[in-house]
Amino acid sequence: MFGIGFQEMLIILVVVLIFFGPKRLPDLAKSLGKGIAEFKKASEEVRKGIEEAVKEESSPGTPKAAEAPPVETPKGPEAPPAGTTNAPETPPVEKPPATDATPRPG
Repeated sequence: MFGIGFQEMLIILVVVLIFFGPKRLPDLAKSLGKGIAEFKKASEEVRKGIEEAVKEESSPGTPKAAEAPPVETPKGPEAPPAGTTNAPETPPVEKPPATDATPRPG
């Protein structure tokens, strides 16, 4: 179990018994069991949600996002033709090399 042998498990149990004492050990085990159960429940819900999402993606009757109808753009005198813009082409701006702005003693 988890690569831990019987001797290692026994040592861990003895150390836990020494640290927490025999009075708190049952409460500690109970809360640990509840935590593990809640973790299993949450992981099962996540797994089911992922499976449902995969089923919805692969089912043939549902439209996918890529198959959505295209959005119509308004056409009129103020709208430019499709694929063009009103902005003039500008050449790329070259950045000057970085310089150190700290004054140096002279």
